Amino acid sequence: MPLLPGRLIRRYKRFLADVILETGEEVTAHCPNPGAMLGLDAPGQRIWLEPNDDPRKKLKYGWRLTEMDGGAWVGIDTGIPNRVVKEALTSGAVQELAGYQTIRPEVPYGDKSRIDFLATEDGLPDAYIEVKNAHLMREAGLAEFPDCRTDRGAKHLRELSKMAQNGHRAVMLYLVQRTDCSEFQIACDLDRAYAAAYAEAKKAGVEMLCYGTAISVEEVVLDKPIAIKDE
Repeated sequence: MPLLPGRLIRRYKRFLADVILETGEEVTAHCPNPGAMLGLDAPGQRIWLEPNDDPRKKLKYGWRLTEMDGGAWVGIDTGIPNRVVKEALTSGAVQELAGYQTIRPEVPYGDKSRIDFLATEDGLPDAYIEVKNAHLMREAGLAEFPDCRTDRGAKHLRELSKMAQNGHRAVMLYLVQRTDCSEFQIACDLDRAYAAAYAEAKKAGVEMLCYGTAISVEEVVLDKPIAIKDE
């Protein structure tokens, strides 16, 4: 269904948001984002909701996009990046992984973990690919991850390090789900443990990739690579 514009009244309990639609109707929407959402959930912000008529769902709207005052789009649904990356991997749009034809999601590996995607191809090392959603921007043009502490994210980096040490390709792909960023870096001050795990993963041979997205009310798709700024 087409997205509907509205104004955010408040976000609360992480996963709920009260919104006033342009029709004047006040609704409660699901917020599919467990993170801090710094700068993206201020009362009065223009946001876009996806309606649904699924009788199994208690909430009939889902928050998908935030439209910033300067016109930039930000995707807030943390379920979108994996869908975008799956489509991009399948079509060969991720340049560094274009040689792989078989892409499998949610494959068990490591210590009771599941890799987002396992890419395989005869004659090539298996590629273990983890995807992270990035939409924090505190400095103009600079996307950051994470926006709050993520022990799970640090674990994923350690698991990838083990894969790299065992001779596989291990890839951390950060997807910047906003249209106003041209660089990316780790938010060391927000999670020092994650920053340390990132540094160790790089030393272990984990490949760090970052791509942007093209966002509209119709779709979110992979865009160009974004430069990673390492401090």
